[in-house]
Amino acid sequence: MLFMFHCTDKAGASEVRASNRNAHLDYLEAHKDRIFAAGPLLGDDGASMVGSLLVVEFEDTAAAQAFADNDPYAKAGLFDAVEIRPWRRVFPKA
Repeated sequence: MLFMFHCTDKAGASEVRASNRNAHLDYLEAHKDRIFAAGPLLGDDGASMVGSLLVVEFEDTAAAQAFADNDPYAKAGLFDAVEIRPWRRVFPKA
């Protein structure tokens, strides 16, 4: 099942994001066979990073939560909020 992760950064946490970016990208690389899409959410300026959006396949909600909890960004305390929801692709048809 696919899960959507909507992660919102804490205000003023750009240094936390920058200093943990390589570890986060390594973590995603280690799970690339499960990732449908992943990338930063951008601020109104179209350049600053203010969160993350991922769509990742897991067996169940517990596995999705474990993935979120073990993300280096989460461990570093970057996120103000993380929402995880089951997601279904409708368009374009696979």
